[in-house]
Amino acid sequence: MNNLFISYDLKNPGQDYDRVITAIKSLGSWAKVQYSLWYVSSAYTANQAAEIVRRAQDANDSLIVIDATNNDASWFNIDQKVGEFMQQHWNQRAAAASRY
Repeated sequence: MNNLFISYDLKNPGQDYDRVITAIKSLGSWAKVQYSLWYVSSAYTANQAAEIVRRAQDANDSLIVIDATNNDASWFNIDQKVGEFMQQHWNQRAAAASRY
């Protein structure tokens, strides 16, 4: 099983949170950590889980799924500079001192 952390931002007023939450809960055993941060024990990879949740979101919503088991992540609509920063620093252990 994979330890997934899922975080999202629904950008437009009147968003259908229930649809997104239902998609997250469908991935496996779950716990709501914070308002829009979830932990899921899942057989899905980060990419597979992101695709499932993404289908429940609007095109401009953002999403990140982090697989803590396999040190992997998948995201949509994250600021380009932030995405590049994460890709550059993902596996660098000394990167903790530098921040975006």
